[in-house]
Amino acid sequence: MKQTELKHRLGIDIGSTTVKIAIIDEANTVLFADYERHYANIQETLAALLKKAYAKLGPMELYPMITGSGGLTLSRHLDIPFVQEVVSVASSLQDYAPQTDVAIELGGEDAKIIYFTGGIDQRMNGICAGGTGSFIDQMASLLQTDATGLNEYAKNYKAIYPIAARCGVFAKSDIQPLINEGATKEDLSASIFQAVVNQTISGLACGKPIRGNVAFLGGPLHFLSELRAAFIRTLNLDGPQIIAPDHSHLFAAIGAAMNSDGQAAIQLENLIDRLSNGIKMEFEVKRMEPLFKSQADYDAFTARHQSHCVKKGDLSTYQGNCYLGIDAGSTTTKLALVAEDGTLLYHFYSNNNGSPLATAIRAIGEIHKLLPPGAKIAYSCSTGYGEALLSPR
Repeated sequence: MKQTELKHRLGIDIGSTTVKIAIIDEANTVLFADYERHYANIQETLAALLKKAYAKLGPMELYPMITGSGGLTLSRHLDIPFVQEVVSVASSLQDYAPQTDVAIELGGEDAKIIYFTGGIDQRMNGICAGGTGSFIDQMASLLQTDATGLNEYAKNYKAIYPIAARCGVFAKSDIQPLINEGATKEDLSASIFQAVVNQTISGLACGKPIRGNVAFLGGPLHFLSELRAAFIRTLNLDGPQIIAPDHSHLFAAIGAAMNSDGQAAIQLENLIDRLSNGIKMEFEVKRMEPLFKSQADYDAFTARHQSHCVKKGDLSTYQGNCYLGIDAGSTTTKLALVAEDGTLLYHFYSNNNGSPLATAIRAIGEIHKLLPPGAKIAYSCSTGYGEALLSPR
């Protein structure tokens, strides 16, 4: 039998942050599967993945199916059928772990809980990225690391702090004071993962129990062992109740391939060629009116605002008392040294890099070097998130 007569099926999962593909044969054996972050370049990323498949498998006829939050528009332009994500995931689980009662799936910008016992019931957060992979990336940057770094830190935690996960702004409001008070990165990392667990269970389950055999799917739960451990610990799961497939981050793509009905056939190299040459997709874009109608308007705006600048003096020649103000903010530290008449003698602005105290010490050390013999700091005052670190004990 010729290779082109075999019904090789292609599943494409276009997620909010990644593209996943899977090619399977008639026995549902995975011949090729891979994923990449698309950084909003979906067509290029998909073409690159298909080229990898071509390099490994050679030319073949495929029966494709697309799924995922970003796949519907592309499916229309490629004339490839589309299948909903829940159907795709259910198909994969039915083949791999039919005993699954509940599936928890975390993506880059969405989260899902799918109940299979007593009929399929899906709970999905697809509007806000709170408690998803993007949220974890954002919190990791706050601790000057990445998601993998959070995972390593969390392995050695000793305490869990309450942190909001519904919104990154709320989470930062909880984390920054903890950083300022000296909480360890290990404890903060584990607390961030626990916050994601709490958000998923409270925000999506909405009181419906998560019991029985639970499957953990999606990139964050696949790559972050400590996040998965936090779910397992919170849900009191053990042994066979825990379903964590090695290819859990590719489940939707594999399930999409399983749902291909063998009707729309395409040569792999033809699909690569279409994507490589670019598919024009039209979108309606409503644009705002420009802030400035002309260069003259902008120049007038600039001149008006530049006329209200703080008067600045030369610290190196100043004599007399001066006054220091420190704003130890949630993410940045600002210092201002002013003369008795209010003239600004020195200013400082820098990211805290996780330590407002160290940043303030660095700035004060710089002032000490610049302060001439005839000038002295008569008074100082601190404000902001880290004011307690800088005020007298």
